Amino acid sequence: QVQLVESGGGLVQAGGSLRLSCAASGRTGIMGWFRQAPGKEREFVAAMSWRGTDYADSVKGRFTISRDNAKNTVYLQMNSLKPEDTAVYYCAADIRLRIGVDPREYDYWGQGTQVTVSS
Repeated sequence: QVQLVESGGGLVQAGGSLRLSCAASGRTGIMGWFRQAPGKEREFVAAMSWRGTDYADSVKGRFTISRDNAKNTVYLQMNSLKPEDTAVYYCAADIRLRIGVDPREYDYWGQGTQVTVSS
């Protein structure tokens, strides 16, 4: 069983930056981030495995996912934040290596961290 603990959310003005962290307690293959805004479905943001990375079109060029294998931690650096980025951000992980954008492909989830971007 893998446990994921997230940190780093908060309130920021449009154009600002935040960095989210997610520490995993067990072995993982792929790790990634999803987000869910009120009244909307959970959507893919970014993910990575040793095979590479993938990003949602809406965050390409603004968000960067990275991983510290020694700490078994994945990060999401979010720059040039927009009000439409406001959501609860969830860390997700799975033992497989293929990157997926469907939340049903991930077995492990963090508790979520709120990101609010004011205009």
